[in-house]
Amino acid sequence: MAGTGPPPDRPIAHVYDAAYAGVPNWDIGRPQRAFVRLAEVGLVREPVLDVGCGTGELSLFLARQGHEVLGIDLSRLAIRQAAEKARWRRVPAHFLVWDALDLDGLRDAGFSFRTVVDSAMLHVLGDGERDRFVDGLSAVVPSGGLYCVLGDARRAGGGSYGISPDELRARFRAVDGWDVVFAIRTTFERRWSSNPAYFVGVERR
Repeated sequence: MAGTGPPPDRPIAHVYDAAYAGVPNWDIGRPQRAFVRLAEVGLVREPVLDVGCGTGELSLFLARQGHEVLGIDLSRLAIRQAAEKARWRRVPAHFLVWDALDLDGLRDAGFSFRTVVDSAMLHVLGDGERDRFVDGLSAVVPSGGLYCVLGDARRAGGGSYGISPDELRARFRAVDGWDVVFAIRTTFERRWSSNPAYFVGVERR
C-alpha cells in the first residue's frame, strides 16, 4: 500500500516537499542507531506506525526484520521516494501521505499499532501540536503498546524545539494511562553533523 489520505492542511507540508527535492541533512540513508538497538532487544512489536517517516529508512529497516509497518508523512514527495525504495529493495513496508496530527483518522479507518516510532518528528512540533499528537496516540495505541521517540535535546531558553524527559513525563501522565519506561541520553545523527538527543519510550497502560 502506497497512497494518499486526506490532503495535509498544514503549510509546512510544502516546506518538507521542498526539502525532499534534494537530500535533507536529517536523511542519513539508514535508521538512527537508537531504533536499531530497540529492534535488537526485542521491544518492537507489530503492527508498527512510523510517524514522520520521511523517505522510509526506519520503516524499511523494521519491515526487513519481519514487522508489519506503515510509514506516514506530510510530504508527498517523501512518501513517493519511500514507496520507490520499498519496490527497489523488495521490502513489504507500506506508506501513506497522512498528517500525524490526525491519528484519530487512522483509528476511524480501523488501524491500531502496538509500536509507534518517531524519529525526530515530535521535536519540531509546537506545544499545541504536541498536545494534539499525544491525544491522537491514545486513539491508536492499545494497552501494552509502546511509543518511542528520538529527538534533539531541548536547550534552556530554546523555546519549544527539542524534547526532554521531564517534558515527556508531563505530557504522558500516569493519570492519563501512560508510563515513561525509559529515557536515554544519546545522539541524533545528521549527514553533516550530530546533536545531543534523548530517546524516550512511553508505554500505554
